[in-house]
Amino acid sequence: MRAIVLVAPGRLEMGEVPTPQPRAGDVRIRTAACGVCATDLAMIDGNPRVKCPAVLGHEWSGFVDAVGSGVDEALVGKACVAENILEDGGEVGFEYPGGYGEFLVTASANVQVLPDDFDLAAAALIEPLAVCVRAMGRLGLTNKRAALIFGDGAIGLLMLALLKRAGVADVTLVGGRAGRLALARELGATQVLNYHEASFDLAVVIAQAVCHPSRASGSSDGPSWPAVQGFVNVVEASGSAAAMQAALDLASPGGKVLVIGDYGEARADFPWNLLLHHELQIIGSNASAGAWPEAVRLATDPGFPLARLVSARLPAARFAEAIDLVRSRRGDIVKVIMEWT
Repeated sequence: MRAIVLVAPGRLEMGEVPTPQPRAGDVRIRTAACGVCATDLAMIDGNPRVKCPAVLGHEWSGFVDAVGSGVDEALVGKACVAENILEDGGEVGFEYPGGYGEFLVTASANVQVLPDDFDLAAAALIEPLAVCVRAMGRLGLTNKRAALIFGDGAIGLLMLALLKRAGVADVTLVGGRAGRLALARELGATQVLNYHEASFDLAVVIAQAVCHPSRASGSSDGPSWPAVQGFVNVVEASGSAAAMQAALDLASPGGKVLVIGDYGEARADFPWNLLLHHELQIIGSNASAGAWPEAVRLATDPGFPLARLVSARLPAARFAEAIDLVRSRRGDIVKVIMEWT
């Protein structure tokens, strides 16, 4: 089969690799589409999780092509996605070959069947949607007055869609790309803020923007935190240490801070008494375990805006262009999809 192979850190090539065969309890998937994730870029650049040569791609959709022993043959031909984490803890698209190849093998128990006419390019985003569904469960939304989101990537925008769907009245989203912020407005954000326009402390800028929008990027004169009440729900999805600090500063007393970004080697540096005196909850959420059935249910609801996040669709043969497009950090790019069919 053809596959986009990571032959060495920083080097991808289209090549021929053996077509995988499903073992007992497995299915073989003919890949239809695969998203290019920021995590993929980190794996491409070099990461201990990936041993070269490797076939990446954890945001995929496709069709069941063959089944191993003990698997219902009625699955063959079904459009599907699947949770990527396998029984031994390895993950499709990381330790195991993923959607950067024409075919992949996964556990039949993880498969989620899709409607026959579902847009399979959009279906590749069910993986990040499942991450967000799990995060919503971890957040345990109890107060729907207001929320603040840091991050205008796919995760931040999907969290926005889920919070609005859950009935949160006012959602402010902070990001750095004009096109994505415009999309956030379309998806229901009450207010969007571009952190590039913050000329002083980010938390103060956001607080002023909420109370006095005309001062959002002006001087630091005027109310400073905690002159406003704060946000009862804060979602940090940017992976920025500065945003994490602002998230803690902007959470209201008794508020919740959901941490869903990737911070690399960054470490916390904040007054621990902030947690004590404000009785804050810091909630970490990682991956998508247990969230796939609900994510598929949401994705297949005609009213859910999953396809709105697909910015570009390119044939898999143009993988270098797809990777470059993601690396370009163009303001209008949220998710780039490579299509095998």
